[in-house]
Amino acid sequence: MTQSSTLYVGMDVHKDAIAVAYVAQEHHAEVVSLGNRGTRQCDIDTLIRRLPSKSPHLVFVYEAGPCGYWLDRYLTKKGHVCWVVAPSLIPKKSGDRVKTNRRDAIKLARLMRSGDLTPVYVPTVEDEAICDLCRAREDTIHDLQDTTCRLTAFFLRHAIRSTGQAHWGPAH
Repeated sequence: MTQSSTLYVGMDVHKDAIAVAYVAQEHHAEVVSLGNRGTRQCDIDTLIRRLPSKSPHLVFVYEAGPCGYWLDRYLTKKGHVCWVVAPSLIPKKSGDRVKTNRRDAIKLARLMRSGDLTPVYVPTVEDEAICDLCRAREDTIHDLQDTTCRLTAFFLRHAIRSTGQAHWGPAH
């Protein structure tokens, strides 16, 4: 393979493995699948060390998913360009229903080279902490409401009545 100025690296990220494929910037270049890699930072470092021999400029892309944005933050901290794309914004051919990790990585690399992908906003660590706090508060409120409802039903079944006027207040 000839030296290219940019190498597009598509990754299909899962909990236990990352399927990796890359393609050079040239139009005639073929997409090469590197298979599965681990998800630890040392595995990502090994991948990064292996790729620059083919190109000085790396552009990574992966789908947003339940694994979070740690990979984007890690690659950006290392000085590489990384895009996170929404699965709903990835162009699909009608009738293309076969979905494998390898095919997804190849497809992402190819679409990144052609410029058909749109990145999503990657929240900062502080943004995610606020979201986690809001989710925890919302879950706690729902748990309290569910428990109150169950306890009220228990009291009704056993004919226990409150003498106070306020419903679930101090007098209750």
